[in-house]
Order: sequence, then structure tokens, then C-alpha cells
Amino acid sequence: MTAATATGQTGRTPSAGLPRTPEYRSPASRRRRKTLVAWLFALPFVLIFGVFMLMPLLSSFVMSFTDFTSKDVRNPFSVGFVGLDQFAELFSNQQFLHSLLNTGYFVVVGIPLTMAAGLALAVALNNGITRFRSAFRVGFYTPVVTSIVAIAVVWRFILQPDGLLNLVLGWVGIAGPDWLNSTEWSMPAMILMAVWRNMGTLMIIFLAGLQNVPTEILEAAQVDGANAWQRFARVTLPILRPTLLLGAVLLSVGFLQFFEEPFVMTKGGPLDSTLSVSYFTFNQFGFGKYGLASAASYVLFIAIALLSLIQFRTLRSKD
Repeated sequence: MTAATATGQTGRTPSAGLPRTPEYRSPASRRRRKTLVAWLFALPFVLIFGVFMLMPLLSSFVMSFTDFTSKDVRNPFSVGFVGLDQFAELFSNQQFLHSLLNTGYFVVVGIPLTMAAGLALAVALNNGITRFRSAFRVGFYTPVVTSIVAIAVVWRFILQPDGLLNLVLGWVGIAGPDWLNSTEWSMPAMILMAVWRNMGTLMIIFLAGLQNVPTEILEAAQVDGANAWQRFARVTLPILRPTLLLGAVLLSVGFLQFFEEPFVMTKGGPLDSTLSVSYFTFNQFGFGKYGLASAASYVLFIAIALLSLIQFRTLRSKD
């Protein structure tokens, strides 16, 4: 029998009965294999995220609708579902309302000042400062990576009645207050320190944006008769809108959660004048009121989401 006859009788080639090698896998099979390998690589992160992030997040969300306290830790099945009662209690709590006002004051004043300072430094480094530019970058960025404890210790000395700030004010005939023990000046002191600490981050972000502004557009505007301020306001700033949006969102998330400054320097005082929502939440956990603290944390989450939405609508690119 010839090979042709054998092939005709069986209706297939002699190699058709051999096992399929990897190079003959179907596209769907290769995609499934790649997906399985990707999930195996991602599995350690997914497990860690699920155990240490997702589960506490979901637990705190459920907890905000219960009357869970420290007394219920040993007997969690005795916890009662109270619906929105914890949120109602929050907004009838004068201390929480005061912390909301303090946080709003810190955000509304602190964010524009920090963004203005960061943008001014970025413009100076991009245009005006040519020598020792790297040294200036390191110098202004150093507070960002410095421990808050070290910063707080230094600023406590600066803000004392006989500290450096009042000494400088005395040179121009101004009698400085007792910054950290004054209900009127303690929050401005917190804002001043926060601006100094965070403007380095925005400086780096804005500097990267400024270096991507096409010089051809600026030169064309100059040829058309636009002065330096007009070129900055009408050419540079519109191009920087995505960069400004990034800086504003990053800054607002941090400022709405401000906690370390009052915790280290004033303990929320004097008379709760520096008490923030984060500090209020921390105190409620310390008091064992876990349900109330969880509700306060979700109020803060909603505030962050709303502010970010407003910033996206205001600063997003017009293109």
C-alpha cells in the first residue's frame, strides 16, 4: 500500500495523531495560560491587600451603622444595627462640628497658599535661578522627606513667644503672639508650617510641568506683544491645568486628613482650636467608640471625594 493510499483511506496526515505541542495551542488557550500566570504573580499582593486593606475597609463601613464599642470586642454578636444613628449623633456633636470647621479653614486657606508658594518656587527655578539650581531643589524638597517629629520639634522652638518667628517680627516693630497657645493664632501657625512642609512636593510637580511648556508658543506670544505676566497667565497657566489638577488633588487629600501637626504640637488645643476631623476620629477610637469613629472616617471620605470632584470639574483640561 502506498503512502498516498494510506492517506486517502484515513483522511488525515500521518502527523495528525501526534500530541499537540505548545506552539500549536489555540489563541484562547494561550490567553488562559497567560491570565493564570499573571494571577499567580499577583496573588501575594491580592492576599495582603485583601487581609490588611479590603477587609478592614469593609469592616469599618459595616461598623459605622452599628453601636460597636470596646465593650463588644469579646462578644461581637451583641452589637446592634442602628442605621444612620451614628451619623446623626456626629452632626449633633459640637466638638465634631468644630473639627469640621477647623479642617475646612485649614484646607481653604492652606491649599491656595501652598500651591501659590510651590508655583512661585517652580517658576523661579525654571526661569530666574540658573546657578545652584540643584541645591535649591534639594533644599526646598528636604522638609517633605523629613520626619514630622523632627519638624514639630523645630517649629515648636520657632513658634515660642521668644522664638525665631517673633524675633524676626520684632525687628520690624511687631509684637508676635504666643502662637501655639492662642485660639486665634494656633491654626494659622499650623497652616504656616504645613505650607512650608508641602510646597516642595508641588515645586517638583510644577517644575516638571513648566519644563514641558513649548518654548515656541511663548516666543510667538512675545512676538505678538505679550509681556511676561500675560505670557504666564494666558499661555503657561492654561497649559499647566493638568499639572495644577494633580497638585491640587494630592494636596487636598493630605490637607483634609491633617493629623500629625496638631497631634505632635498642640494635642488639638487650645480649646479645640486645632482639632481636625482625623484627630476627632482618632480620639473616638481611643475612647472605644468604634462605630462613631467609623462614621466620622466615612464623613471625611465623602468630603475628600466631593472636593476632588470639584477640582476635576474646575481644573480639567478644556480640550
